Amino acid sequence: TSASQSAGIAGVSHCARPSFILKPLSYYPYLSVLQNRLERCMSIVTSMTAGVSEREANDALNAYVCKGLPQHEEICLGLFTLILTEPAQAQKCYRDLALVSRDGMNIVLNKINQILMEKYLKLQDTCRTQLVWLVRELVKSGVLGADGVCMTFMKQIAGGDVTAKNIWLAESVLDILTEQREWVLKSSILIAMAVYTYLRLIVDHHGTAQLQALRQKEVDFCISLLRERFMECLMIGRDLVRLLQNVARIPEFELLWKDIIHNPQALSPQFTGILQLLQSRTSRKFLACRLTPDMETKLLFMTSRVRFGQQKRYQDWFQRQYLSTPDSQSLRCDLIRYICGVVHPSNEVLSSDILPRWAIIGWLLTTCTSNVAASNAKLALFYDWLFFSPDKDSIMNIEPAILVMHHSMKPHPAITATLLDFMCRIIPNFYPPLEGHVRQGVFSSLNHIVEKRVLAHLAPLFDNPKLDKELRAMLREKFPEFCSSPSPPVEVKIEEPVSMEMDNHMSDKDESCYDNAEAAFSDDEEDLNSKGKKREFRFHPIKETVVEEPVDITPYLDQLDESLRDKVLQLQKGSDTEAQCEVMQEIVDQVLEEDFDSEQLSVLASCLQELFKAHFRGEVLPEEITEESLEESVGKPLYLIFRNLCQMQEDNSSFSLLLDLLSELYQKQPKIGYHLLYYLRASKAAAGKMNLYESFAQATQLGDLHTCLMMDMKACQEDDVRLLCHLTPSIYTEFPDETLRSGELLNMIVAVIDSAQLQELVCHVMMGNLVMFRKDSVLNILIQSLDWETFEQYCAWQLFLAHNIPLETIIPILQHLKYKEHPEALSCLLLQLRREKPSEEMVKMVLSRPCHPDDQFTTSILRHWCMKHDELLAEHIKSLLIKNNSLPRKRQSLRSSSSKLAQLTLEQILEHLDNLRLNLTNTKQNFFSQTPILQALQHVQASCDEAHKMKFSDLFSLAEEYEDSSTKPPKSRRKAALSSPRSRKNATQPPNAEEDTGCRWSRQEDTKPKPTKRKRKGSSAVGSDSD
Repeated sequence: TSASQSAGIAGVSHCARPSFILKPLSYYPYLSVLQNRLERCMSIVTSMTAGVSEREANDALNAYVCKGLPQHEEICLGLFTLILTEPAQAQKCYRDLALVSRDGMNIVLNKINQILMEKYLKLQDTCRTQLVWLVRELVKSGVLGADGVCMTFMKQIAGGDVTAKNIWLAESVLDILTEQREWVLKSSILIAMAVYTYLRLIVDHHGTAQLQALRQKEVDFCISLLRERFMECLMIGRDLVRLLQNVARIPEFELLWKDIIHNPQALSPQFTGILQLLQSRTSRKFLACRLTPDMETKLLFMTSRVRFGQQKRYQDWFQRQYLSTPDSQSLRCDLIRYICGVVHPSNEVLSSDILPRWAIIGWLLTTCTSNVAASNAKLALFYDWLFFSPDKDSIMNIEPAILVMHHSMKPHPAITATLLDFMCRIIPNFYPPLEGHVRQGVFSSLNHIVEKRVLAHLAPLFDNPKLDKELRAMLREKFPEFCSSPSPPVEVKIEEPVSMEMDNHMSDKDESCYDNAEAAFSDDEEDLNSKGKKREFRFHPIKETVVEEPVDITPYLDQLDESLRDKVLQLQKGSDTEAQCEVMQEIVDQVLEEDFDSEQLSVLASCLQELFKAHFRGEVLPEEITEESLEESVGKPLYLIFRNLCQMQEDNSSFSLLLDLLSELYQKQPKIGYHLLYYLRASKAAAGKMNLYESFAQATQLGDLHTCLMMDMKACQEDDVRLLCHLTPSIYTEFPDETLRSGELLNMIVAVIDSAQLQELVCHVMMGNLVMFRKDSVLNILIQSLDWETFEQYCAWQLFLAHNIPLETIIPILQHLKYKEHPEALSCLLLQLRREKPSEEMVKMVLSRPCHPDDQFTTSILRHWCMKHDELLAEHIKSLLIKNNSLPRKRQSLRSSSSKLAQLTLEQILEHLDNLRLNLTNTKQNFFSQTPILQALQHVQASCDEAHKMKFSDLFSLAEEYEDSSTKPPKSRRKAALSSPRSRKNATQPPNAEEDTGCRWSRQEDTKPKPTKRKRKGSSAVGSDSD
């Protein structure tokens, strides 16, 4: 066989280690389940084709594929993986894939969609490039379903992001759609989705030549589709008008607007005018397509799992990730439209303490930093109001705006005022020819809000004394019907809930769901505590007695296969745990069968969640902890899933299937997460398997180990503090990078433990079973702890002191401590410093504290060191005095510096020394009679100005006797030369001596260059004051 014949897939050696598909994460001790699966399939393909001819390779692949569906899937996925990881072999592998595929590439299309939705951000750059290449080939081949993959690809293009990788993706997908235009025109939904996507992206692409070139390609693409296929674009609905408004000044779109307004028939005979578009509600799929899967997952998580009042860290994370750049201003409109039009919570969520939609929207409004972005965000919020029709539109689309205004009235009247003002002014200004329609739409919205009891009355909102007179007058003029109230304008009383059927079979939320908690956006939560302490995990609701309700799984049973339905019914009827465990094992076995329909996992998870509600109530940990009691506690039927998971290989398809089942369970019962952690900690069968939790975390909707771990530990903290303490050692040991980098988990723990549990954790630390701090992050964690409650801070310091970490590691925290605000940290640090020998760095930090009559910290520790280490302290103070006296000082500018950290100045050192002198006055301590101190005081006195000589005259007088008795010190002629001409007794200066401070400092620099160098080196740890 010639070399050319054996090239391609047959030339790939199965011995070579394949490239990583996903980015290797340093803190992941193993590969992901998906990657293991793909690489195993690839090794099957390469082992069959290595070293044989092309024909033999094709015959071997075809023969293997014919054995059955699992073998067909393995070969398809193996070839797919080779395409992603071996660009040189991609063309050949694609041809082989086209030959062996028996399902029209369906397996490959599903895997591409899975990777795009779940793993795209973790893909290696090479694999991303190859994925685009593969989609281009699928489109060229006209593979059925390729349009769906293209739409998923477009969803990954983030709005408000002009980074190189995002621009590359936007341009790559646009090139595919442009090149294969005839294929695009065959799919109406793809036309509409592509127009919606690129109309939105045009706004972001401006500035550089590259972005301008891409923008022009996007303009040409959108204009051609809008003009040729306007009726397909019409399915977008009213949000098409919103996007066209944003690009209206681009010449091509100006001409389009003229046709839309003055000559609609030119676009399509069926198009009657702009009102037709505006009265059509935009489908959810368009609103959702402008959020990446990661954004969508995080938003859905916040609106379904995060409790109101505990949202700040999630909002901060989201803002850091997506809203921190100037270009991201445009993304806020996409987010607000998505929340209003797509996130429609169930009755159960609406009546719970889960973070409401209006709070997230209020937060997004407060993050707008430009007037244009703020106006666009407000338009996005009110957009469904303008042409609202109760028959076509949902109350859920207009509810967030009215609730943002209602709940912002007390804490943020300015937000309410600006929204009410916008609502009034948009009526005549949105589109003057349709002013009557807009007024009717807004009126219908308000009327529907009152009818559905979202708010009982609008008068308390429209005629509130907190609003200025002009706005109240405008509201009375525009909406007189809603400004008169049957009762005085006081806070709206809670009404009985009114259930309403929505188009998504979910009912609306009445006002009572929100009135119990005063509105507070994330920026203001820090002020909620009267002491000014910032708290996140604080108040715990009193747990009510649980009333056992009969389990009803009837709605789910009809959706299950007959055999699975019978087993679930047996599980329901099971009288004892052992019988239930046997049935549960049978269910797991059936799930793992080859012909099991994975679409039934969600229904099965719903059944299991209902049947085993009792598993998630009460304490998990046995009262008395022994090996026997722990093993007995993990014998619950639901834990059979965990046990089976532990017995499997991670690259096994069954392993992935069980993870999918757990992921479905996790969505319906979040407590399953910490129950898995407990099982992995307590069960003998799970010994050494704690890393399975990471696979579980990646399989969940969160898809992130850190977020998942923190959420599960938070749920554990709220349910069972004993279990939290029991899990703590293993969690810190197994996941050090997730637990030691920040104080998040530590805060959860110290917020709820008692003194006995604290002592238990301290013992774990000292026995080597637990490490809660490490040198590289301990300082940041202790700084974070300064905002915690008093007992929490003392706990954190106790746990820190149990570790063998040098105190010098955290001594810079002194620069953050204020004597009125941080007494806990100051007292703990003071007691620890008294046990240490002072180093120069310690003394420097202690002296850098600002002097205040009520702050005794510095004087206390200096006095203690005087008693124990007087000679060492004297040397350090001498060194610091000389260093800080050797360079010009701009003391006033330092004091007014914007830096919050304390700066060490010469005056500070002298003030602290003077306080120490006063404290030692009536003692026998002779600290100030030591030679190093006296030499340093002479050195400073010789060069300081008269104001400082007067201010510290008592301090400097201590050095006079030393100078008189040793006018010629034997040790250093240079020191004598510096000190003798500057005696306070000889206050009359030589004729050429100048009062000007600058001259005096410059002469000192000329005669003393070496200390200048030492000063720069010595102060580098804290930052040079001279800077």
